[in-house]
Amino acid sequence: MLNEEIVDAMVRAAMKAMDNAYAPYSGHSVGACVLAADGTLYTGVNIENAIGRLSVAAAEVAMYRAIADGKREFDGVLVISDFERPFVPNGAVLQLLAEFDVPEVIMANMTGKVERAELKTMLPYAREPIENAAHRD
Repeated sequence: MLNEEIVDAMVRAAMKAMDNAYAPYSGHSVGACVLAADGTLYTGVNIENAIGRLSVAAAEVAMYRAIADGKREFDGVLVISDFERPFVPNGAVLQLLAEFDVPEVIMANMTGKVERAELKTMLPYAREPIENAAHRD
């Protein structure tokens, strides 16, 4: 479990990134921050498109930035939005996190409410990465 100091830093980074969200269709900006195992923070924002399937979630953007930077091990991800309850990532995002075995998902809103969950409890039947699939019983 990530300590409060790290979570606070992730919240601040994700909130700052939200200024760059592109959300003309939903009207809701979402920010995300991924913590790589080496301590590097990567941020992302939602980017919407008139063709819905071309829209990208904030956590996806953060993960893709980290992956493009060569990171493959992560300690957690935080997502935040201006919804009343903490923002919950969708199933596709959870599967992306499962691909890289991100252990902790932190969900927050702009009023300071924070909820935490282990990825395996949010997506108990995630598909395993190919390298792990061969090791099943």
